Amino acid sequence: MSSPFGVQSAWRQLVDLIGRGRAAASDAAMARLRAIRGEVPPPVRAASARALAFATPPVELVAIFAEDEIGIAAPVLRSAQLSTNAWLALLPRLTPAARSILRHRRDLSPEVGRALETFGSVDFVLGAPKAPIAAVSAPETAAQAVAEPESVPDAPPAAEPTPDIVVPETIAPVSPFLSIAAVAAGLPVVAEALRQAERPVAPPPPAEVTSARTDGTFQIAELVARIDAYQRQREAAPTPTTPPEFQPELFAREPYQAEAFRFETDSDGIVRWVEGAARAPLIGLSLDLAADPGGSRVDGVAAGAFRRRAGFANARLLVEGQSDAAGQWRITGVPVFDRASGRFTGYRGTARRPRADESAEPTRETRNPAADALRQLVHELRTPTNAIAGFAEMIESQMLGPVPAPYRAHAAAIRMQTSGLLAAIDDIDMAARIETHALDLRTGDVPVSPLLDRVIADLTPLATLRGASLQRWISDDALAILGDDRAVERLIARLLATLVASGGAGERIGVVASGDDGIVTLVFDRPAALAAYAEEALLTIDAEAEAERADEQGGAPLLGTGFALRLARNLAAELRGSLTIGDKALTLRLPAAFSAAMEQASSN
Repeated sequence: MSSPFGVQSAWRQLVDLIGRGRAAASDAAMARLRAIRGEVPPPVRAASARALAFATPPVELVAIFAEDEIGIAAPVLRSAQLSTNAWLALLPRLTPAARSILRHRRDLSPEVGRALETFGSVDFVLGAPKAPIAAVSAPETAAQAVAEPESVPDAPPAAEPTPDIVVPETIAPVSPFLSIAAVAAGLPVVAEALRQAERPVAPPPPAEVTSARTDGTFQIAELVARIDAYQRQREAAPTPTTPPEFQPELFAREPYQAEAFRFETDSDGIVRWVEGAARAPLIGLSLDLAADPGGSRVDGVAAGAFRRRAGFANARLLVEGQSDAAGQWRITGVPVFDRASGRFTGYRGTARRPRADESAEPTRETRNPAADALRQLVHELRTPTNAIAGFAEMIESQMLGPVPAPYRAHAAAIRMQTSGLLAAIDDIDMAARIETHALDLRTGDVPVSPLLDRVIADLTPLATLRGASLQRWISDDALAILGDDRAVERLIARLLATLVASGGAGERIGVVASGDDGIVTLVFDRPAALAAYAEEALLTIDAEAEAERADEQGGAPLLGTGFALRLARNLAAELRGSLTIGDKALTLRLPAAFSAAMEQASSN
């Protein structure tokens, strides 16, 4: 304990061990705690006291904390569980503030409660110094402070001065606080009133009730008589049979609606200043759509701009209520940054009423809860599947040491199956994103020739397994698709994989790509196994029917041909294209990207 940190550590360890019964509360341990208590900062002692809230500290440890400041001792005194005898022995050692905490506990025994009551004469007495009382105890001091009232004719002689006011001493120590009686006794007006109280009071004259005294005041009896007379007069008055006619409002005005206002927000997007409209419904309004789910709200334009700290124009705002600011608004705001630090400080903007051809009510798109739950499920499935695939690959490649051939074969089979499972999980995730309009597409140029070469190379093993072959033909090597490269590759790969999985032995599946009028057209041959299905029936083939008709060669889509084709059709629509299912072919149309070579060819 040569350092302050060592002293604090020793304090915490001793308090924790003794408070939880892991060490005895010996005299040496208590003496050590008292010796080092002055070197331990109050926050550390307070934290140790709070840590004993759910423990059962012994009476010796409770006494040590009770000797400390009331803010440190309070947590221990509120929660300590001691026997009745222990409490009775501890009460005389406590301060009045500590005993006041015990008075608020309802789990103490009646004996402890009666013992606390015996300390009331000490705990509930406020001591008063004698100097202020002596200053006003002499009658001549009060007489000097208050002027004598004017003499009243035929009044009895003045009474003798009031003797000194004696305040009994209390057993409490001298305190800077004064009781209310002591303060009142020190007022000159009170001293004069005490002298007047000693004078005999003359009986009230038998004159009429409304007569006033010579000093201009009325007696209490006169006031009571007046109230009684008013009540009798009110009861005797006849009750009107028709209700009184109310005067119409003199200052009625037409409802007013503000047409524009200016506003400023803080760095959190909360409106803090408004000019031109009522402040009450606008102050505190948030530009963050998620922070204000109900009532007055903005639309996604303002919320998205706030997250990017960017400007926005003609965003929608709806203000609830009956004020002049209620209704629909169009708001425009610019971000404000601190010139010295560059820190974002808020927005400054204006608001106007929408024109006749505009609507300012924020539109909220209803999300499908089932699709959101499906995306969460996909996330929960993808994580363990990736882990399984990774460990299988480590076993197959013998990264951690030699592995027998049978185990490597099992690992290879597991890796292939998890690869198909991950593809199915990705398809489900893609379908859920399309359903919730959460698909992030970034438009770019996607060359068709290298894309088809990669897809055909990946599907050649599956085609060989099925006994089929793949061929492709492109009208122009410079042909390119305008769209997201990952989405386009996934669309063509899943569509061609579904067709190859349905191909038979000796069957040829060809792909023909051509471009015309800004459209890239890809025609896929339809396998004979799918010829018996019409378009609607083909889109409804589920995984169970696929498994029933699957042969020993396998390779069928895990989620079924119908799901794969529906996913391809929906993904083509997201890419601003279309998928048409014919009797002998499937036609995919996507927007074309105009490269420099194509523009040169078109100009020639």
